[in-house]
This record gives sequence, C-alpha cells and structure tokens, in this order.
Amino acid sequence: MIGVRNGARRRARLVALGAEVPERVVTNADMAKVVDTTDEWIYSRTGIKERRFVADDEAASDLAARAAEKILTEAGMDPLELDTLIIPTASPDHLFPATATLVADRIGAHRAAAFDILAGCTGFIYGLAQGTALIESGLASNVLVLGAEALTRITDQTDRRTCVLFGDAAAGALLVGAPEDEVTGFLGFELGADGSGGLDLVVPAGGSRMPAQSGPYEPAQSCIQMNGREVFKFATRVMVDSCTKLLEALEMHVDEIDLLVPHQANQRIIDHAISRLGIPPEKVFNNLERYGNTSSASIPLAMLEAREAGLLAPGDVTLLVGFGAGLTWGSTIMRYEPT
Repeated sequence: MIGVRNGARRRARLVALGAEVPERVVTNADMAKVVDTTDEWIYSRTGIKERRFVADDEAASDLAARAAEKILTEAGMDPLELDTLIIPTASPDHLFPATATLVADRIGAHRAAAFDILAGCTGFIYGLAQGTALIESGLASNVLVLGAEALTRITDQTDRRTCVLFGDAAAGALLVGAPEDEVTGFLGFELGADGSGGLDLVVPAGGSRMPAQSGPYEPAQSCIQMNGREVFKFATRVMVDSCTKLLEALEMHVDEIDLLVPHQANQRIIDHAISRLGIPPEKVFNNLERYGNTSSASIPLAMLEAREAGLLAPGDVTLLVGFGAGLTWGSTIMRYEPT
C-alpha cells in the first residue's frame, strides 16, 4: 500500500458485506452431552440455541479467506485493488504472523498492508474506525475489515460457564472512499477501554506473562476464562453509555436510527440496552440464537443477515455497538450505502 495525503475531502463508505460460517452445527442438546446443562438452562440465560464449530483442520484464516472472497465478489473488486486488510480477531492462527497477512496471501491481495486488531468482541468497531481514518486521511482508498474467529479452539469445552457461549465465524465489510458531497458514510465513533477489568475476560497462557514453554500449567489456562458477573455488569453499562454519548455528540435522537445491530453476546444484555435506549425491538436485529457469541465477527454477520431479511436497506441509518475483552467498547453510526 502506498498512501499520500491530499486535499480531496472524502468519506469512508460501507459498500459490501460477506460472511462464512462453519458447516458443523452444535445445539444445546449436543452441549448437554458434554457438560451438566440443558437446552432450557442455556437458552433462558443467554438466548442461544446453537452455534457453529470449525472442523479439526480449520482455523480463523480459513473462514476469513472464504468470507473475504465473497465480499470482494459482491463489490466486483479485484483483490489487487485492496489497500489494506484489517482482521480483528481474538483467536488468531498464531501470535505472529498476523492472520491478516496469511489471508491477504490466500486471496491474492498482494498490494495490501495487512494487520490484526486485538480488541476482543469490540474488534470490528475498532477496525471500522481504523479503516475510516485511513480512507478519510487519504492514506487508503479500499479497506477490508474482517472479523475472524475460531473461538471454540480456545474454549474449555468442559467449562459450562463459557463453552455454551461461543461459536466460530468470519464476517466483515468493505470500505471505500467517496466524495463527501455524494455520501454520508460514518457519522462518528465512540471508543473506549478500561484495562482495570482486563482479567475479567482473559486467556491467561500463551503470551509473555505466561509463555507456552513455561508449563506445565492447567489446560484451562490456555482457554477463555471469564468472570461472568463482572462482564455482565460492564456490558450493560457501556452499551448504553457508548450509544448515548455518540448520539449526544452528533446531536441526534434515537428515533433517527433505522436499525441497531449490537454485539451478539447475551440476550439479557441486548434487552437491557434497548430498553434503556428506548429503541423498539423491531428496530433491533438479533441472530444470537443461531450462532452464539462469535466475537469480532458477530456484528457484520448480523448486518448481513439483517440485509437478507429485508431489515437493512440502502440509505438506512445504522447504529452498531459492541463490547469485549480488554475491557473495550465502541459504537458507530453510519448510513448503509452499498455499491
């Protein structure tokens, strides 16, 4: 990628969506065969009925490459036209190289800069902010932001507190630059982080704090560990606060929002947020029941399915909001303006 700042005023515009989910469906009944739980227990507490698991020979990059090809096909764009590939992921193939570099090579995006973002389930919002900044500064014209997760690879499938929550998927969006007098694009972002709660949602082992070679340690320490009570309290607060701050900064009223697409983590959290914000349920899209929490892939996957269901149309003003490990949060308001 070669980018030079210039005087042209451009806006980043979301023009295409795409996703890839694994073939294997794991229902709550399947989970009950492994851990002490029931379909009723899981659904009443989370809103999840089933989720997808990657195959034994699949990783995050495999899902991401297939999703990327779908997005570029929808946009009619050659991979060589991509300036930047950003992959938010909490379950990369490796600590390094970045999963984005592997995917760029797989899809033939040989002219693109490529890097990962580690912001947990908020990663897609962070990635949209980064892509928007690159385009509107003149440093890029075409940016692909693609959440890619193989979370079941880092989940302890014997831990009832976490194993019922997570699923695998890749989904994302293509951003392109357009003259500011022709499109609306992204109106604004509200991003934040609170590292004091970082250990409430963590994979303890595998980094420099607890290196892989420092074992032996319990296998669960290389898997997701979560303080569910604290994460729930955090999520219910920041989802509302982030959206409210962004609406106020833009001098917008919630009635101006055509569709809310929240991070798909827990139905109780979503219900709390829309009640506090005063958004009617018919303006909120939810596919949590079918996929569980797919982290950075959850918002773009939900956007795609909302479009397929006729709930996201060109010109719609859309509010996206997420929260995740870090602890992080973020929201954005955009107008959907596809090619």
